[in-house]
Amino acid sequence: MRAQSTTHHCLDELRTALRRAAYGAGLDPELRSRLVLSVTRLAAPDLAAGRPVSLEFLPSCTAASRDPAAPPAAAEPAVAEPAVVPPQRGDTAPGDASLTVRLSLTGGGTPAGLDELPLPARPAPPSGAVWSLPRPDPAPRAPGGGEQDGKGGAPDPVALAEEEAAALADRLDRLSREHRRLKDELAETNSGVLALYVQLEERDEQLRQAHGRMLRQLEDALRPPPVRVPGLEMAVRYEPAESHAPTGGDLYDWFALPDGTVHITIVDALGHGLTSTRGALSVTHAVRTLALEGHELRTLVARAARALAGLDEELMASVQVVRIDPRTGRLSLANGSHPPALLVRRDGATRFLEAPGRGVGFPLPGSEAVLRDRLDPGDLLVLYTDGLTESRRDPREGELRLARAARRHRGLPMDRVPGAIAEEMHTVILHPDDTVALAVRRTGELS
Repeated sequence: MRAQSTTHHCLDELRTALRRAAYGAGLDPELRSRLVLSVTRLAAPDLAAGRPVSLEFLPSCTAASRDPAAPPAAAEPAVAEPAVVPPQRGDTAPGDASLTVRLSLTGGGTPAGLDELPLPARPAPPSGAVWSLPRPDPAPRAPGGGEQDGKGGAPDPVALAEEEAAALADRLDRLSREHRRLKDELAETNSGVLALYVQLEERDEQLRQAHGRMLRQLEDALRPPPVRVPGLEMAVRYEPAESHAPTGGDLYDWFALPDGTVHITIVDALGHGLTSTRGALSVTHAVRTLALEGHELRTLVARAARALAGLDEELMASVQVVRIDPRTGRLSLANGSHPPALLVRRDGATRFLEAPGRGVGFPLPGSEAVLRDRLDPGDLLVLYTDGLTESRRDPREGELRLARAARRHRGLPMDRVPGAIAEEMHTVILHPDDTVALAVRRTGELS
């Protein structure tokens, strides 16, 4: 193929010359179509303003002799049909492997958006664009069965446009088939993923059920059921601070001593989750062991602190221990940094039972004194951890609300009393914390 340089004054003339030159250079129809669209888009503003544009086709041997981005040589004036020999198949040299196409504009400045054209281009100073194209087919066949326009054997531009349209349609068909294939593969993949998702959901449900059973077993081990002794009714409500950690540092323990009295321990270990559970469990076990050995109530907190001092140096826990004689109603309470117990009389009168002392892990741990009182038939004793009264960050206000709630719910069936109190206390929670609400009511019925 010989180098060609033409000047054009209208779009139709430019398109025709460009299509014929691209055909003669052996460009495939799709690439030719992209080149025509790109050149037309850049040249249209200048041609619409009456400014001519120049087009150069440079085969590889010619382009190698000068920089394709350099200003073009003076182009021959163009008439309605470019005064060049129509490209023939024999013009393509066997050694040609590339083609440079240069569009020169007269409007001034580098055109914008060269990277966004159907066929991206490089700028060609002072004003224009240049394309470097492969030439895969040195011997193109005439489109439309080799139809000619009767002017020197040049190919018919309409036939060339139809060939480009057919190539684009064929590409669109290939893309449509590929799209359908990918959709089918995606549907098949989605079907497999959905089946796997169902299996995973089933496995997750099995794991959740197993996890729930394990937690219930753990709760049964950590939170013993109420002691059943004549003369007393007991119930408890526990609420964790975090739903995903149903165990925490708030634990309780109750059991009957050999002399018939009922012992109750309530512990609040610092922290949340299983770590605090371990600490609280150590305290309740230590107190139980000491109580069953017969140690006095006043000494239990201090002795438990000494026993645990070497096992967990970071353990800190408040402790409250209570003894109730179901036959006489005699009540004894020792305390170590724990909130005061609440005594609700049968007639609704309330009083907090405060005994001074410091808990496990505190300086000088132990109860300073034992508080003694009496439960009459119908009286209610409420033991709790600070999560019940400090949910609104004001312990004093929480104690006042607790007294009102306990007074209001004291006559409910015993198994509902702790839950009713906790629900009323937690209508607003500004400071979530593990909570134990434990209630004991004396019935006076000893048989």
